[in-house]
Order: sequence, then C-alpha cells, then structure tokens
Amino acid sequence: MIAGIHHIAILVDDLNVSLSFYCEVLGFTVESRHYRSERSSWKVDLSLNGTYCIELFTFPDAPDRLTHPEAKGLRHLAFAVKNIAAFRDYLESHGVACQTLQVDPYTQKKYFFFADPSKLPLEAYEI
Repeated sequence: MIAGIHHIAILVDDLNVSLSFYCEVLGFTVESRHYRSERSSWKVDLSLNGTYCIELFTFPDAPDRLTHPEAKGLRHLAFAVKNIAAFRDYLESHGVACQTLQVDPYTQKKYFFFADPSKLPLEAYEI
C-alpha cells in the first residue's frame, strides 16, 4: 500500500540557475549532490522544512517540453501557500513572471501559475 509521495523528479536545463531558483527564491535546502559520470548527469536532492521532496536532474541533450502546461504526463507541481498575494509579490520581486490570481471554482481558494527556469509549470495554491 502507498504510504505517501516520496519525491518529485525534475529535469532541468541549467543546474546552477535551477538551484538558485529552488533554494534562494523558493526556500528549498540542498541535502546532497551526486555527479553520475557514466550518465554525464547531476542528481541533487532538495528538502523543504526538513522533508525530502524534490530531485533535480541534468541530462545532456534532454528534449524540451513540447507544450505548457498541457503536455501528457505531469501537468504541474503545486505548492501550498498561506498568503498567496504576498507570495506572488515576493516571486515577482525576484523576477519570476506570474500569471493572474484566479479562484478555484470548487474550493474557492486562490491560485496562480508560474514557471521554474526550465519552464516547468508550477502553481501556488492558497491553504
């Protein structure tokens, strides 16, 4: 039986740019870094508030995502946010383009979309 979600793996274009975004802007912490020479690939483990949750990978010549965010597969990654307007202002102050705040018609909670440096669709969802 499934006990929970262990991690989310994200393939990035530029590891240093993505680390800056996920750690300096979003507040994740690097837990470990591994260079896999046989694959010419980096794997970096990130945690948030002490919980391991994201693996960043690099692979040479990885193809771009074809459409945003409606490609088959993972549609987007959503982060729970307490003060969504303040978080949106914070992201924009760090040069992150954010879509307009919207209201979920089913929960009446506010949300908006933005993207990481590799154009992975991300969502901030009010809790």
